[in-house]
Amino acid sequence: MTTPSQAAKGVLFDLDGTLLDTADDLGSALNHVLNQRDFPSIKPERYRPVASDGAKGLLELGFGQQLTQFCYDELRAEFLAYYQHHIADNTCLYPGVEQLLNTLNQRNIPWGIVTNKPEGLTLSLLPHFPEFAQCKVVVGGDTLPTRKPDPQPLLFAVNELNIEATDCLYIGDALRDIEAGNRAQMITIVAQWGYIKASDDTSLWQANYIAENSSDCLTFI
Repeated sequence: MTTPSQAAKGVLFDLDGTLLDTADDLGSALNHVLNQRDFPSIKPERYRPVASDGAKGLLELGFGQQLTQFCYDELRAEFLAYYQHHIADNTCLYPGVEQLLNTLNQRNIPWGIVTNKPEGLTLSLLPHFPEFAQCKVVVGGDTLPTRKPDPQPLLFAVNELNIEATDCLYIGDALRDIEAGNRAQMITIVAQWGYIKASDDTSLWQANYIAENSSDCLTFI
């Protein structure tokens, strides 16, 4: 696996499944909504691969074809309200992320977060982790009119970092992350440690690199 020809001038990250393992708190919110309607709980091995898909993906997993029997907006609001109140009960940094962010800070390489998680929830979650104190920009799924896989959130973020998109890395664990990064002409890296389904072949995502763990990302910076 080759490395970039020059050092990155900035790094952008997805959040859920890339920097933070949020699956168990999202799964708890799903199971709360399910249990309120006498549906069986979903086990972690089933909800974890879907965690990057947010409320919509998780509710579809939990309710299946019966989802159409309910008001989706009501389910989503209940899901998000519960999640808001339990947003960091079980969430944690992935191994190596603290070292990765510290290295960026030590090298004065600006970094930020571009996620499809709603901005309000993102800003509620980040203060629970002091490792994010030097994050330079946060773009949520509703910060702009468009979200990933559209490249605009990434282009907005890189403008805030005051660097060229071609000098920036984007690291994420979903196909939409890589599609957005490629369309923004950034260097893209698959976070192979994230919420990737067994059926996903990340070698087909057309990323520049695949990192098996967060420490591997240091090789590309």
